[in-house]
Amino acid sequence: MNVELLASNLKDLGYAVNVFDCKEDAAKYLCANINNTSVGIGGSVTVQELNLYEELAKNNDVYWHWEKAEIAKANSADVYLSSVNGISMDGEIINIDGTGNRVASILYGHKKVYLIFGINKIAENYELALDRARNIAAVKNAIRLKKNTPCVKTGKCMNCKSPERICRGLTVLWEKPKGQDYKIIIVKEELGY
Repeated sequence: MNVELLASNLKDLGYAVNVFDCKEDAAKYLCANINNTSVGIGGSVTVQELNLYEELAKNNDVYWHWEKAEIAKANSADVYLSSVNGISMDGEIINIDGTGNRVASILYGHKKVYLIFGINKIAENYELALDRARNIAAVKNAIRLKKNTPCVKTGKCMNCKSPERICRGLTVLWEKPKGQDYKIIIVKEELGY
């Protein structure tokens, strides 16, 4: 994937973009730029792999439902961190969510939103990015959460009606929403699902 082209396309869509060669450099950047504020973290294996929670908690009030069951505080924090489930080379950002708290927070309500992802999340076009979100990210998350869903058994989305289904809402950012400050962090490594 041409990371520089994607970064350029995202900048054309109104986003601030930083590209890092490794997750350690991205984590250092984030910790240096997020200080003395409240931070919400959406459910994200990518954020977990960057080991951001403990570092950010040294200088911030950090709320992550994986560490503290404080979703309401995470959703009202000044800064919000999340990853993406898929992104097209044109810059279409796709996320799937089960309860809606993460996708809602990405869309609105924070002073600043950081979207962090590795090269494995990048797809050539919208259709492949959506396919990636549904058939890779959602399936791996269902497996991680030990859900009893058809996708866990088949390895692909079955568009099921299971009560344990985790893909219940889909958002697409076609360009930076008005009035929001977004920072896109691209890491030239594979991160998360």
